[in-house]
Amino acid sequence: MFAFITHSLGLVHFLAAMLAVVAGSLVYATRKGSCWHKRIGYVYVVSMVVTLVTAFMSYQLTGRFGPFHVAAVFSSVCILGGMVPVMLKQRVKYYLYWHYYFINWSVVGLYAAFWAETLSRMVPMQQFWPVVVGISTVTTALGGRLIRRNQHRYLGTESRTLTENPAKAIEIS
Repeated sequence: MFAFITHSLGLVHFLAAMLAVVAGSLVYATRKGSCWHKRIGYVYVVSMVVTLVTAFMSYQLTGRFGPFHVAAVFSSVCILGGMVPVMLKQRVKYYLYWHYYFINWSVVGLYAAFWAETLSRMVPMQQFWPVVVGISTVTTALGGRLIRRNQHRYLGTESRTLTENPAKAIEIS
């Protein structure tokens, strides 16, 4: 079952990614802004950083920088885009907006990677790329829909203001 973990780097990557999946899911079950939300959120961020670092160290599939590394760059931007505004919330006017969107897209990317990794191991190698692209597209579409559907619940009037005038989101004090 775990034959794909051929060395310690793969094991660390796998364990960190699984912790990120669990923590990323638990964050949604906690009240936003609560002590537990923050604690589990930091577990998510740290586990994602480990996952991303080990991803950048892995070249088994293609032998060079490839599409999964590009996805890891995207994920790194999402983690930074979600956490930097929170850490600088006194200076970033709509920090919650940035946190909401970037962290949510980080989790969607993690789920897309999880499903792609899981399902691609169940099909013959010639079906690898169609399965990866297909399940990633479906996961991303569903994730985007959920992000948009829930934005007003978590962002309230801030969401309406920024939907009407997106340039406001760029204001920094």
